[in-house]
Amino acid sequence: MTTRYLFAGFGGQGILFAGKFAAYKGLMEDRQVSWLPSYGPEMRGGTASCSVIVSDEPVGSPIVSHPDVLIAMNLPSFDKYEQAVVPGGRIFLDSTLVERPPVRSDVTVTAIPATQLASENGIPTLANMIIMGSVLKAMGEFGEDGVLAALKKVVSAKHADMLDANLKALKLGAEY
Repeated sequence: MTTRYLFAGFGGQGILFAGKFAAYKGLMEDRQVSWLPSYGPEMRGGTASCSVIVSDEPVGSPIVSHPDVLIAMNLPSFDKYEQAVVPGGRIFLDSTLVERPPVRSDVTVTAIPATQLASENGIPTLANMIIMGSVLKAMGEFGEDGVLAALKKVVSAKHADMLDANLKALKLGAEY
């Protein structure tokens, strides 16, 4: 089984971090993975996207042109990538920042007010992980042991104090 993810938003939203988390979670489950970040030259505030492939077989190319799962953290990203999702695919969007409904009816759309939830719960920088919690729950992949193991890989020792906050954000998204 192969799942192709495309994470998209603007710099500073943690797009690359969320993608890296998804890739490490796959690694911790002995799956084959690829992680390919892409961002504009302006970084914070510019465009950012990240392609992640998690597979039971070796990954031939890290490029995701037609994702099975799109995580759109802002309206420009949703506008740009909505049509690229494969029919029958899934779209997760931050409804705090994406105010229009999808134009497609052949995909499953999950709208979660991730930015609003992050702000209301005192973790304003973790909307990315709230939406990841929602993704993992919807995909039937929210196992607390695997989530914690992956978090320990991506949260650096310098930011170890953020481990619990990231776990809280993931749980918020999964329970939403």
